[in-house]
Amino acid sequence: MAWCHPCRFAPPQERPHPGVHRPGDGGHRIGGRHPRRRVPAHADGCYTWGRNLSSGTSGEDVRQLQIRVAGWPGYNNTIVIDGVFGAETRDAVIRFQQAYGLGADGIAGPQTYNKIYALQDDDCTPIHFSYAELNTCNSTWSGGAVSAATAKANALRAMWRLEALRHALGDQAIRVTSGFRSVACNNAVGGASDSRHLYGDAADLGSGPHSLCTLAKQARYHGFNGILGPGYPGHSDHTHTDFRPSKFWSASSCF
Repeated sequence: MAWCHPCRFAPPQERPHPGVHRPGDGGHRIGGRHPRRRVPAHADGCYTWGRNLSSGTSGEDVRQLQIRVAGWPGYNNTIVIDGVFGAETRDAVIRFQQAYGLGADGIAGPQTYNKIYALQDDDCTPIHFSYAELNTCNSTWSGGAVSAATAKANALRAMWRLEALRHALGDQAIRVTSGFRSVACNNAVGGASDSRHLYGDAADLGSGPHSLCTLAKQARYHGFNGILGPGYPGHSDHTHTDFRPSKFWSASSCF
């Protein structure tokens, strides 16, 4: 993974006085005063948000936020990445904020953005995963079931879900054994003709700090509509995840 420049990480927040509620990004009152709300400075070479986002807002900045919190929809849920800040996006933002110890008010502002900046590299990938990990087939992302641009964009969305899964499992390493495949690469490994790997939204995970069943069980909380693990034919040595349009979970040895 690319080395992360320390200047991209937000400075530690002041520890609140005992009994004082830590404000969320919406600027809840502390001691009768509203904290100053500032637009965050440019953080890195990927994307910088310039306004607070909350229910009812829409635009490209909302879509970019949705990509990064799509791994926090809750059990058996997903969020639609459509640039519209609805109830599902708000709930995902709250879970993201809770997971990282932020004020959980469902409003994306400086605290939330600073955490995202700390979690992403300049190419917009989360710091614990890379495009190279999600594509060992070729360097162009071409030859799959969708355009190269779509396959690469899907892989980015998969990585942010994997980042959420990794954090939920205690920030221990997750080993990706297969990601995007062209038709030729898929045929070479005996993949199914309709494999989600051809779309770039799939990642096969190998065992490591976590068992395959632990990965499969936890993935149910992080926006993966497709989960295939031990007990499903051909999946005794990996857990498959993807975000196909409809749900298909099968890991009879695990759940």
